[in-house]
Amino acid sequence: MDISPEKIDNCRWLIPRTGAMRVPGLVFANDELIRSIRQDQSLQQVANVATLPGIVGYSLAMPDIHWGYGFPIGGVAAFELDKGIVSPGGVGYDINCGCRLMTTRLRADEIHREMKELVLALFRNIPTGVGSRSPIRLSRSEQERVAVMGAEWAVKRGFGMPRDLERIEDHGAMEGADPSVLSERAIQRGRGQLGTLGSGNHFLEIQAVDAIYDPEKARQFHLFEGQVTVFIHTGSRGFGHQICDDFLKEMGRNAFKGELPFELPDRQLACAPLSSDLARRYLAAMACAGNYAWANRQILMHWTMETFLKTLSITPEELGMNLLYDVCHNIAKKEMHQVSGEGTMVCVHRKGATRAFPPGHPLLPEIYQTTGQPVLIPGDMGTHSYVLAGAAGSMERSFGSSCHGAGRVLSRTQAVKKAKGRAINRELEDKGIIVHSRGKHTLKEEMPEAYKDISQVVDVVEAAKLAVKVARMRPLGVIKG
Repeated sequence: MDISPEKIDNCRWLIPRTGAMRVPGLVFANDELIRSIRQDQSLQQVANVATLPGIVGYSLAMPDIHWGYGFPIGGVAAFELDKGIVSPGGVGYDINCGCRLMTTRLRADEIHREMKELVLALFRNIPTGVGSRSPIRLSRSEQERVAVMGAEWAVKRGFGMPRDLERIEDHGAMEGADPSVLSERAIQRGRGQLGTLGSGNHFLEIQAVDAIYDPEKARQFHLFEGQVTVFIHTGSRGFGHQICDDFLKEMGRNAFKGELPFELPDRQLACAPLSSDLARRYLAAMACAGNYAWANRQILMHWTMETFLKTLSITPEELGMNLLYDVCHNIAKKEMHQVSGEGTMVCVHRKGATRAFPPGHPLLPEIYQTTGQPVLIPGDMGTHSYVLAGAAGSMERSFGSSCHGAGRVLSRTQAVKKAKGRAINRELEDKGIIVHSRGKHTLKEEMPEAYKDISQVVDVVEAAKLAVKVARMRPLGVIKG
């Protein structure tokens, strides 16, 4: 099928219904971004998602959209509970891969001389890389508690403070988690990885706030120009990966046997009716992985704070490290949305997309009722990151969703080829960015040129009234797997 989106305005493109599509596709992008989006098969994936039963509104794509497994990365789709489906490909392998932003009282110019030492200390203290192991060893019963309690499990064991929980999506624990549905392989893969950063595009980054766009919201978020912040981007590690793999195989077998009452346009869209026991088991397992990821980021935040205190020889009061927000961007959730003018409970898939709830939404904590939800959009190593706030009307425009990053324009293989003969770490250091990574090709795979221009991506988000810009941060030091 030739996918030719039609321009609606400067930030939206329509993919009209054709063939088996049940709803149109809608892509948030400007003219330049749509040119890069056309280079892969992600628009076809938007159209494929639109053929799935029970989908409502549009098959949506955020401006960071690129080719993924089944669903495009940057894809959002909502399904009716009685007629719709749930698809692991619409969540992704790294369940609840997400972002956490911490603020401090420090100014960047105060720690400039200690930056190399600080980044090295973080690299030593935070387990990174493929298969990295944590000093935390979980018994089976403790792992089950993590899967149900999420970030609260970590807080109760001294990793952070109870006040952190109100600044985490879902207070750091999704309901419905059921460890009894997990495979033995998934349990074993999660035993030694709680408190690890992982590899690929996961990172921990020290930043400096270098622009304020909305002074009042920035004040309420406790952000100021020149301030040191810390971004953590990671997920559920091998635990979530195995859960996704287990259920993709089971749902794929059902599709192969012809047990689905419809035809899949792509085997990678293996799914189950939301009314089925298979869907119930997947959502229960997915919640386990989501809660594990929140506990993981909670632990990493605590170790980051300890590293800052020891390396800089300062007191907790001088550091003033606090959680601004933690939001996931690979998840499926049952939420209330307006469908055909009526409040309807639907299952919203966000894959490489983040929640962006507006001011006054009942699921937001009291502290963000007037501002809207903090929306965290990271860059990667050499590029800026942004803090936005959910905008009024985002629920109607995108099921309360925004993008989750810049989005790739080069595959990892293409990036390694383009970086041949270059020393990416030295290039970044010339820009004032200290980087430590584990893995021969990591920096080449994740070099800034591998990603879209994040400023354009964020400008589209704001122009489409999904979220409003609050502040921008530039990287000072980065650790990667």
